[in-house]
This record gives sequence, structure tokens and C-alpha cells, in this order.
Amino acid sequence: MCGIIGYTGPRPAVEVLIESLRRLEYRGYDSAGIAVLDPHRPHSTVVKSERKVDALARRLAENGEIAGQVGIGHTRWATHGRPTEVNAHPHRDCTGGIHLIHNGIIENFRELRAELVARGHEFLSDTDTEVVPHLIEEFHRGDLTGAVRAALRRLQGAYALVVFAADEPDVIVGARLNAPLVVGLGEGETFISSDITALIPYTKRILLLGEGEVVTARPGSVEVSSLDGTAVEPRVITVDWDAEQAQKGGYPHFMLKEIHEQPHALAAALRDRISDTGLVTLPELGIPEERLAAFDAVTVVACGTAWIAGLVTRYAMERLARIRVEVEPASEFRYRDPLVDERTLVVAISQSGETADTLAAVREARRKGATVVAITNVVGSALSLEADGVIHMQAGPEIGVAATKTFVAQMACGLLLALHLADSRGELDVDSHRRIAEELLGMPALLERMLAAEPQIVHMAGKYAHARNAMYIGRGINFPVALEGALKLKEVSYIHAEGYAAGELKHGPIALLDPEVPVVAIATRARTLAKTVSNIEEVRTREAPVIALVTEGENPFDGDLAREVIEVPACEELLSPLVNVLPLQLLAYHIAVQRGCDVDQPRNLAKSVTVE
Repeated sequence: MCGIIGYTGPRPAVEVLIESLRRLEYRGYDSAGIAVLDPHRPHSTVVKSERKVDALARRLAENGEIAGQVGIGHTRWATHGRPTEVNAHPHRDCTGGIHLIHNGIIENFRELRAELVARGHEFLSDTDTEVVPHLIEEFHRGDLTGAVRAALRRLQGAYALVVFAADEPDVIVGARLNAPLVVGLGEGETFISSDITALIPYTKRILLLGEGEVVTARPGSVEVSSLDGTAVEPRVITVDWDAEQAQKGGYPHFMLKEIHEQPHALAAALRDRISDTGLVTLPELGIPEERLAAFDAVTVVACGTAWIAGLVTRYAMERLARIRVEVEPASEFRYRDPLVDERTLVVAISQSGETADTLAAVREARRKGATVVAITNVVGSALSLEADGVIHMQAGPEIGVAATKTFVAQMACGLLLALHLADSRGELDVDSHRRIAEELLGMPALLERMLAAEPQIVHMAGKYAHARNAMYIGRGINFPVALEGALKLKEVSYIHAEGYAAGELKHGPIALLDPEVPVVAIATRARTLAKTVSNIEEVRTREAPVIALVTEGENPFDGDLAREVIEVPACEELLSPLVNVLPLQLLAYHIAVQRGCDVDQPRNLAKSVTVE
């Protein structure tokens, strides 16, 4: 959620902080601020804005040049306290020597605040964060790292934070618990951030900070320790992203760029995972086939779009591996005493690998003895470190808040896992496996062809941009695609939309239909296509306009039953969600653009939800 950047090194800190905050804007935020330590002044320079980073940059320009090569910057997504300049980060202690930025929630801040006020501390904001610099002040005796560790031992909740103190002018200290934080290792400079995306223009060497770990960063060195002060051996990886991948590349928005990147993202998700024999192989999974064969149930936990990818995975696993699969919203999983045990495979899906609800669900599942497989896009994320096995999506950075290419990559990884599980259980013959795997390898080309329909969808979007409500329907494995199409429209255009199983229309939702409610129907090649056509007849009887996805050359409609028709390339029904979702993403995007919405940073949303 919130964007965090800390810097110590030879560059002017302001430049690094502002450029990095711009790269973190996609995470969603409502205010921004920086603090820069100038060793020649008694106090640090703090500049905040209750608006976006551009407004912060203008305010900095008005202040003139700010010296200093150590600093911290933050974009805040409000949890405690309204989005005001006072509540924006960084926050400081009473002396003005300690400044701190924080992502997460301090659950016991009220008790700590009352205790600190009783000891004479004065608070300026309504945030939970402000207790932390005051608590550090209580313990600070010239050793910032020691004071941070002592303060953190008093906290309950989640945090990723970076702090500096005026009396240690080249040091920044970072720490994390249940929220993402990574360290960038440059040449004579060090960065701390909530997101690798902010660091790749400067370095590709990334130190992965573990749960409950603290990093002391100087320009040329880092030290990692646990909360009790025990030294920890740093884990360093080299990322293969480049700065260009995180730029718009000529597209007007990241969302459109990432929709167009889906053929490449799908090919990357499949790369090296289908062998020369035509069978799926997942050596990085690290779970023996005999262990996979022993499971008698699968539970998928995820949130938002990842949860919808989990529904697609369920259809694939039940059909191919013949195993019972449940799909749970991760936010509900651990609060209902779930029935999982050592014979349950839990599949956790999260683009960032840092989703708080999904991490909590994984920890509960492991406590009950389940084996966990993670599907995530971020190497070294908390989810990847906690799981027994990992399938990395390999989709590259996704900047737009509304997931597009990572949804396709999540579905692809779920399909690969379903095929692998079917093999392990002996439920799928070799010829069928090879046929599906071969068609899967051909899907990126079909997505490329689907992109050619964009001009038609732009024209269509103009007809429906005025709508206040919409409905999406599908059956079988494309029911989740209807859910995702509706979610995308809601997220970026603010039009109320709902997805339904087409057969459920007559059980209530059909009451909502009239000529002002467009219905998007997925009517591509499927075993239940005749049933879907009947459901669409019911829609048109209520005079609701129908936008139908149909298979090329196989339009099942007579006359004007469907007002608009979008043709999609023919493919195996099991794989059809990979191509069917793309026109729905384009439709949502172009409707949102025509409505004047900010598609890359939709209101109230954040890319990575790291609080419960």
C-alpha cells in the first residue's frame, strides 16, 4: 500500500526520493512527504503535501535547494487519521532529531500513545505511526539501531519502516513485520524501499529482509539483525527487471501497456515449464510427486483478482486431477476454523506475495499442518519465503493498480499446477496432457490476435460509458471471467457491475435488467453454450442490451439477439479464460478513459494491500 523509500549515499537525497516516489505512485496513496538530513543544520528539512507527488515536488521547488545525502520519502494511504498534511509522513519525535516513515498498522498505538503522553511527549497527528518515533526517542542513547529494536519489541501489528537520527548522519535503519521492505545495494550507496520497482533504476542487487528483521544501512555497508540483536546472514538476489519495464513505453497508461504485454507475460509464465516431451514440469516447486499424490483436498486462498484466478484453478484441478477443491477469500479463511490438515494442499495466490490477508491465511494453514504452494510474481516476497513450494509468475513488474497481465499469469500457473497434480495422481493420460500443454503453448499467439479487436472495443466503449450499472454472465470455467470483467469495470470506471453464473439470472438478478443495463455475456465454445444462449434470450426479453463474446466463425445468435458481438479465437474450453478476459479488460479500460477516470490510480485502491 504505502510507498517507502530511504537513501544514504553520495547523491542529493531529494532527487532520489522524488524519482522513487513517482515510481511508487501506482501503489495508491493520498498524501506524500520527505525528510532530508542536512548535517550542517540543527534540524532536518521536512516537506509534506496532502496531495500527489507532483504537488510535493512543486512545494520542494518553492523551498529552494535542499542539501543532504540522507533522506526518507513516503506516499501514504490513510488508515488512521484523515489524508491531511499533518497526518502525512514522515513523523518525528519531540526533539526533531528522529524522523520515520511507516507502512502498516500499529494495533496497540492507543495504549502506547497514552503511556507516552503521560511521560510528557507531545503528538501532532491523528496517526498510529506517530507513536513509533516517540517510542524510539525513549530508548535512544546514541545507538539508533538498538533504540529501534527496543521500540519494535513494544509494537503489535504490522510495519515496514525506515528511520534516521540527526546524531548518526549517514545511517538509515529499516525494519519489517508483515509488510514488505527490501534493500537496494548500490556502489557506495544504499536504498530501502517497500518495492523493488523503485530501486531498479539504481541497482539490481536486492537484499531480502525477513520477518522481524532490522537493517542498519550506511552508504557502503549493511548489517541485518533480529529484534533481539542476533546477527542475520543477508540474503541477496539479482533481479532481471529493467527500468524500461517500469515505464509506459509510449502507452497513455500503464494499464493499457500491461494489457498489451499479456502475450509476453503468458509466454514467460510458461517458459521452461513444458518439457521437450510435451509434459508440464515444475522442478522449482520442490514437492515430490508422491507427496502431491497423497493429498485428498486442495484449498485455494487469495484476495480480489487473485481469488478469481483461484476459481479458474479450481475448475482446472477438479477436471484434470479429480480432486476436491475449495476456494476461500483469504480474509475469511482463518476466522472460521478451517478444516485443513496434513492431507490438504493449500495454494496461496498473491501478485505481490505481501498481501496481509493471504499471509495470515497461509500461517493458519501451516499451523494446522497443511502444505502450502505459493503462486506469486515477486521473488523473495514474504509469501514465497513462507511457502513449502513456489511457482513464480515471471510476469515482470505490474504498475497499474488494476491487475491485468498478472491475472493471466496467475491463471496460467494454476493450469500448470493442475496438469502437474493430475500427473502425480495418475488421473490424466499422456496424450491428453500433451494435447492441452501444446495448446497452452499456442495461447500467447491467440492473445496477440485478440488485441487486434481493440478499435472495435473503443467504439463499443463510447456507447456504454454513460451506463450506471452493468451485468456480466458466464458459465463453467468462464463464470470466474464474468466476475473479473465486472471487477475491472468497477475498479477503473466506478460503474456498478456484478458478475453472475448465467444460470442464476432467473433466481433474482434478472429483476435488475432494463434497457439501461448492458449485459456482457461470455458465449464462446463450451459444453454449456446452448444453456448460455437460452440465458441470453431471457436477457433480451427484458430489453437489456447484450454484448456477447463468441468464438470466431461460431456465432450462436439469430437476428439481433446480441446488440454487439466480439469474436475471440477458438481454443480448448479449459484454456478459454486466458483469451476471453482480454476484451473485457479493454472494455473496462476504454470506458474508464472515456469517463475521464484515472485508470492507473483508481480512487481508494492500492496495488498491494499489506494491512488487514
